[in-house]
Amino acid sequence: MGGELKIVEEKLPGIYVIKVPLPGNPLKTLNSYYIRGGDRSLLVDTGFNREECRTALFKGLESLGVSLVKTDIIITHLHADHCGLVTAVASDKNTVYCSEVDSKRINWSLSQNFWEEYFAFFGSYGFPVRDFSTALFKHPAQKYNLDREHDFSIVREGDVLEAGDYRLVIVETPGHTPGHICLYEPDKKILFSGDHILGNITPNITMFYKGPPDPLDQYLQSLDKVDRLDIDLVLPGHRQVIKDVHQRIAELKRHYENRLIEVLVILGDRVMSTFQVASGIKWDLTYTSWDQFPMEQMLFATGEAISYLEHLRHQQKVRRFEHDGHLLFERI
Repeated sequence: MGGELKIVEEKLPGIYVIKVPLPGNPLKTLNSYYIRGGDRSLLVDTGFNREECRTALFKGLESLGVSLVKTDIIITHLHADHCGLVTAVASDKNTVYCSEVDSKRINWSLSQNFWEEYFAFFGSYGFPVRDFSTALFKHPAQKYNLDREHDFSIVREGDVLEAGDYRLVIVETPGHTPGHICLYEPDKKILFSGDHILGNITPNITMFYKGPPDPLDQYLQSLDKVDRLDIDLVLPGHRQVIKDVHQRIAELKRHYENRLIEVLVILGDRVMSTFQVASGIKWDLTYTSWDQFPMEQMLFATGEAISYLEHLRHQQKVRRFEHDGHLLFERI
């Protein structure tokens, strides 16, 4: 019994974290937050749409004596580990909040056409789609997503949600996803950061199909935006709480500065596809070689490498051109 993982923990008065497992995922768990209120309570993010996540989330909510009909839900962003269980938790008694951009993409991603076009998009950057054609459709973002479309209630910059003693202001922080949002409690100086700011890991900043042309620039601007807020404690979507957000933001900015330098060194005087560049980056993962990466990790890495190269292109440090149906890059 002593070695059991503690599923529920009270982080602040009336704010509880439910540790939802993410089996087989390097992130290990999702921090789903329950904010106890009077008339209405609020649940922040849910977990993958899979049995292990569902069991843990409902067990956690049950241990807190939660009335689901009096609980609303807010989704910080479109990734399935944050929104996959929405339709399992929500009924017509609940309001489910999300940004307009990400809510549309969540529902759009439920169509087969989306994934075919999404993988073709990655193929144009050199990802070997044909080699992974079967495995790609087992990708967690597709496999453990919502089981049907949902009618989300849209929240925007400056909107306020109240739960118990907490007054939560919506802060739009695009970058990790096009419509990522954080929740800021200005009086108590708390930030629910989703995946915008994480402690000892860096958020995946990827290029989205039909998304913003320079997501890394968006992300860095969103970091600056949060850096201007008065924050004592960050409650992130994964891993441990962050007590010095300004120091962490500085670390994240240095990380991406170093990544951009690394990409330029990898390019050297060669012409390369994004997939080739991604294979040369020193990713902070346990695999000893690129060939050991699981398909989904190769896809994440390639998506992030696209964001680096496109950011450098907008800075006029690299050139992009098409050859035989593929996009290639070289230094200027």
